[in-house]
Amino acid sequence: MTPRVGQALTFDGDALTAALDDGSAIRVRFLGAALARVTLTPANGFKEPRTWAISPLNAPQSTFGADLPTPKTADAPWEGRARESISGFSAPKVQKAQKDAQNAELRTSDTSVRMQCAPLRLTWHDAKTEVPLIEDRETSAYFSESRTGAVRHYLARDPQDRYYGLGDKTGPLNLHGRRLRTLAMDSLGYDPQHGDPLYKHWPFLLQRTASGKWVGTYYDTLAACTFDLGAEHDNYHGLYRHVEIDDGDLDYYVMFGDTPADVLQQWMRLIGGTHLPPRWTLGFAQTAMGLADALDAQAQLNQFIDDMVAHRVPVSAFHYGSGYSSRGKRRYVFTWNQAKFPDPKALNAKFAANGLHTVANIKPCLLDDHPAYAEVAAFGGFLTYAKTKTPVVEPFWDGEGAHLDFTHPQTIRWWQNGLEKQLLDFGMNAGWNDNNEYAVLDENAVSHGFGGALPVHRSRPLHPLLMTRATFEAQQKRNPDSVTFTVSRGGPPGIQRYAQTWSGDNRTDWRNLKWNIRTGLQMSLSGMFNIGHDVGGFHGPLPDPELFVRWVQACSLNPRMVMNSWKEGNVSSVPWMHASVIDEVRTAIALRYRLLPYLWSLFEQASALHAPIIRPTFFDFPDDEHCYADCDDFMLGAHLLVAPVIEAGATARAVYLPQLAATECWFDFHTRTPYAAGRTHVIDAPLATLPLFVRSGAKIPVAQPQNGGTPKFDDPTVETLQF
Repeated sequence: MTPRVGQALTFDGDALTAALDDGSAIRVRFLGAALARVTLTPANGFKEPRTWAISPLNAPQSTFGADLPTPKTADAPWEGRARESISGFSAPKVQKAQKDAQNAELRTSDTSVRMQCAPLRLTWHDAKTEVPLIEDRETSAYFSESRTGAVRHYLARDPQDRYYGLGDKTGPLNLHGRRLRTLAMDSLGYDPQHGDPLYKHWPFLLQRTASGKWVGTYYDTLAACTFDLGAEHDNYHGLYRHVEIDDGDLDYYVMFGDTPADVLQQWMRLIGGTHLPPRWTLGFAQTAMGLADALDAQAQLNQFIDDMVAHRVPVSAFHYGSGYSSRGKRRYVFTWNQAKFPDPKALNAKFAANGLHTVANIKPCLLDDHPAYAEVAAFGGFLTYAKTKTPVVEPFWDGEGAHLDFTHPQTIRWWQNGLEKQLLDFGMNAGWNDNNEYAVLDENAVSHGFGGALPVHRSRPLHPLLMTRATFEAQQKRNPDSVTFTVSRGGPPGIQRYAQTWSGDNRTDWRNLKWNIRTGLQMSLSGMFNIGHDVGGFHGPLPDPELFVRWVQACSLNPRMVMNSWKEGNVSSVPWMHASVIDEVRTAIALRYRLLPYLWSLFEQASALHAPIIRPTFFDFPDDEHCYADCDDFMLGAHLLVAPVIEAGATARAVYLPQLAATECWFDFHTRTPYAAGRTHVIDAPLATLPLFVRSGAKIPVAQPQNGGTPKFDDPTVETLQF
């Protein structure tokens, strides 16, 4: 492995460039006062000449309120954005200084970067205070390996640094000391505390430095990455961390701030913002593989609607599992099993008549006996082998199949036509993009690449992004006057421009309940704001009554609340499955609908102001060191603190309420009992209660069903609670 050694430094406009000993060059350029880009240009050109993540969003800044700007997202071209492009950025005023041929500096009003050649090294500082931000390792920071194509970036590490982000990661929020991969996999039943990787490719790291500053770093590559955040140690190099990119390009963005909010706002503006979904998607939703898999599926779904009405449980959407398209255990996207669903249009009409929107599970792999397999193969619509141009066939859903190539324009058209004719024409409202991790590891596989072939190891994450975009735009075209909604399990940065997502196929037990809370917060800190978990657990046994209630409560105030399960014997988790606790379950779901006006305001802020909906307490209280301790609590917006019960048998729990101003306190949302800030309190939490606290001075809008009926997503706001 050869270190990158700089030969000389030059200024190219406002960019600082070092020529390297192998004919490549590294360039540093500021794109904002606290946003910069570092690009290593190989001598033979980029391996990844296009990017689909970078979509600069130049929305106005404002404080939330009556002047809230119109939510916006930006997008990259279908065929990608040229990697070298800097369009869409407003270049800041930059000061340049060169000490000698091998040492130079760039400085904005907020940030400075110093580059040295021998060895090649960058150090970043706060321009106003000269406080260090991040710095490359003193001993060789940039490496490349000709044998494998891997590139590495090494940085200095302080034991007091805290690391967050990287997408759907498990375990405690602080990732310091771990080694993690951005290689998306179908992770059914994953270990919720230690498992890695899961479903997303998300090479964005959020760091709190030892000095209390915040830094975000995004490595813009679709190649798999390994982030070593202190697991590795070498006596000759001091404390360090590093990123290894598997045969891709080293092109990274750094952004700085005084708070995590400062960094996340820049990050979201860099990747195009967050789509604001329709309001109905904030309601509680139900799905279960067992219902759609049943031989009498239509009859069972009819009964589900009747049971929902009889039990007075508010449900705003039903997500069809893929069983509507199954023959036995095999799944055939864009087909209906007419034996199980003799009249799907009538069933969807009944869902609509009872106030439910419908969302259909869709998969990007055609089994080799799919009725459209030959048609798609004929126009080259699958991932193929580079030499033979024949489809790459791998195991998929109890059969063998080929993955669709969403970098082929004809595949996109085929997909959108199938969605329209087989789902939207049948009364479905939206598509649920599932099983789209593209875990194709054959090194001989290629993607069409819109006419410029891409090896699959550098395009795997691109397919879930473009699959979801194809679904989104087909629905948008079909209903241009309605707000579009879709869901995706997989994807890289950019997926938030179209879709809601979740933590995947969790398992039913108390460990998953506890650790899924952290994974959801990690996703929020990564820039995925519209997220949630499978309520009650997807895989494993049915939850007992106590676990079921606590899971419903813990997820009742997540951005996404969907009950989903796949249990032995096709038994499904539904709100009324335990008669002994149906009142407690109904109460938890009703709390969500009561707070829906407040929750909706947080979705608006997420889209317009790039603020996460749920977040760790340190997000709103970054100067309170107690908030960095690992805990089970989270903030819902800036005003509500949610403290779920996650231990079997517990009827009380300790809650730390963050420090506020001297005259302020926290209130119990349910009883209005005041509690001192900056202290830990033991709170009563009987089975029917989700501990919930409001900071003093907050105004919380709440809704109420009309005429005492079952709550609905569009119930009117009846009052604003003042605390």
